[in-house]
Amino acid sequence: MNENVWEKACHISPSMITLDMCNLEQQCKLVEEAGLEMIHVDILDGHFSPSMPLGLDTVKQLRKKTNLEFEAHVMVTDSQFFVDELIEAGASQIVFHIETCDHVDGMLNYIRSKGVRAGVALKPATPLCELEYILDKCDAVLLMLINPGFAQVKGEEQTPYSARKIHELHEMIKVRGLDTKVILDGRISPENIKTFGMSGEANIFVAGSTCIKKENPAESMKQLKDLEDQINSR
Repeated sequence: MNENVWEKACHISPSMITLDMCNLEQQCKLVEEAGLEMIHVDILDGHFSPSMPLGLDTVKQLRKKTNLEFEAHVMVTDSQFFVDELIEAGASQIVFHIETCDHVDGMLNYIRSKGVRAGVALKPATPLCELEYILDKCDAVLLMLINPGFAQVKGEEQTPYSARKIHELHEMIKVRGLDTKVILDGRISPENIKTFGMSGEANIFVAGSTCIKKENPAESMKQLKDLEDQINSR
């Protein structure tokens, strides 16, 4: 893990499952060539969310073929097995869902004891009060702006309270004087990145199909890198 990478104010992290799944090694090279430094690894179990697009063995093979930072989002019913596998795979950061973990504080301690950045993810309707006693231990908090498993549902949009939740989380972090990174995931658009990146209310933006065009991913990623640089130079 390159610690200097995580010190930057803004990162745009292409979602691995949005890329061409039959050519992931080549797609990771496009991310690197664009100058982006991390990639978002969604691990789903088919239960927490009704899909299972990416296998752990694929992640382990890709880790050997790219220098990108792997920031992982564990969307599963039972986190421990998948967390262990991702630690072995060389993930730089792992966030797991607070709604499915029986011992959140313990899991954060466990991940960090392995030298990996740790954090939690919240579904749209999960209140921020769930973070009251653990925020200080979180290297990152991921806010889902759409409901998990509904990304392919036509017309599914970001929840109307997303902006309020982002603002309130930023204030919680600011009041406590923490360096916790805020990750936004779910229908993230260039406008979202400009709005919340420029305001400093979010730090990592998961770029999916709303940002990366399948017909020309290289150009899309170049534009995202330009936007990232613009925010980091503010």
